[in-house]
Amino acid sequence: MTSPPVTIEETPRAQGRERRGWYWYDWANSAFYTTIISVFLGPYLIPIAKTAACEQDFASTPIDVCTRDFDKLTTSQLGYVDVLGFDIRPAAYFGLILTVSTLLQIVLLPVAGALADHTGRKRELLGAFAYVGALATVGLFFLEGDRYLLGGGLFILANVAYGASVVVYDSFLPQISAPSERDKVSSRGWAFGYLGGFLLLALNLVLYLGHETFGVTEGMAVRICMMSAGLWWAIFTIIPLLRLRNRPVPAHESTALRSVGGSFRQLGRTIAELRRYPGTLLFLVAYLIYNDGVQTVIGNSAAYASEALKLDTSVQITAILMVQFVAFGGALLLGRLARRYGTKRTVLASLVVWIVIVVVAVFLSEGAQVQFYALGFAIAIVLGGTQALSRSLYSHVIPRGKEAEFFSLLQISDKGSAFIGSLTITLAVQFTNSYRIAIVSLVVFFVVGFVMLLSVNLPKAIRAAGNEVPEHL
Repeated sequence: MTSPPVTIEETPRAQGRERRGWYWYDWANSAFYTTIISVFLGPYLIPIAKTAACEQDFASTPIDVCTRDFDKLTTSQLGYVDVLGFDIRPAAYFGLILTVSTLLQIVLLPVAGALADHTGRKRELLGAFAYVGALATVGLFFLEGDRYLLGGGLFILANVAYGASVVVYDSFLPQISAPSERDKVSSRGWAFGYLGGFLLLALNLVLYLGHETFGVTEGMAVRICMMSAGLWWAIFTIIPLLRLRNRPVPAHESTALRSVGGSFRQLGRTIAELRRYPGTLLFLVAYLIYNDGVQTVIGNSAAYASEALKLDTSVQITAILMVQFVAFGGALLLGRLARRYGTKRTVLASLVVWIVIVVVAVFLSEGAQVQFYALGFAIAIVLGGTQALSRSLYSHVIPRGKEAEFFSLLQISDKGSAFIGSLTITLAVQFTNSYRIAIVSLVVFFVVGFVMLLSVNLPKAIRAAGNEVPEHL
């Protein structure tokens, strides 16, 4: 492997070009999260799992009758699908594969982040992870009938690749922006991503709602929509790959295999060094906990709408579409509030809103579309700002000269932390068969995260890291 360039131009013009290219990857990958995770896959995959359960346990019952009345049929001891020898309720299957994928992220994302730092080949790794995920997403077009295992496997591969690509993508932030710019750059990236997700979802909404006009079945329309997310992801990834630049790293002699080993060793040293920065460690743990709640709420919103509220897919799509559009302004709004009232106070206020959202969600009436839209509007206001401002806030408590190493830990927390939350949802549904109980259990993540973030002495943590305390904190 050849070494990265020894020098690189860091003029404002060059960094501005990179930042504009960097925004485009948020635009590209948001299609996967919005179209696949938030809208289509859960409500589409659960009926496929129910079909498989009907074929296995209710062979004497017509498939259409079985799937229509499945909730009544599962009052018996039957009505499960086999997943590697375990009996899983179809309603819990999506939560299961989300749990498995996030568990794999926890294991593999440290390798992705540390390997990017170790080799200096961030741009190449970004492209590799992005296209593995995009191709797996395109493969969801073949999800039909009783192929629930195919759908689960493709989603796990795509979600792990998605998380790995974002680890590499976010690690560019300290390199393309000064500390005083990071609130703005981070918020703009998130906002631009919401626009991308909004546009593709709007196009998919036209196809889904008008599928008869286009001469396709509802199932085919969903499969095309899922495939479109992979194509969108692949096409727009080209822009950041053309504009982002690798930075030089110290010369080393290693094969790719040894680089992975070196990445693990470096990660171990970085984690061990966290003990010298207790404020940074406390912030990281607080973020892991409350972001776990955010990721789990978003990842299960479509399944909750269909299973607990009995809302059809068209309502879910229009709600998510509204969220994407409003979240664009919400991310920018919270960025402005942070400059006026302080970043930490703004994040804490957003966590209070999340607590209210989770509690209110339990009391939504079945079939209550207006209530669901209102809750989605509240989510949209705080969704992007909570994560974008946390990302920029964390950048202040990273020791100088080790930005990439410490920043990778935040991304591991961001994309791999939802294991506990998704496991909580899965277990709650498995044992209670109630998405309402599952959702309300997430309030603990926001409460604990709020208390821990409140206890972080940020000025002290910033000074301990050797950085200057900014005016608006």
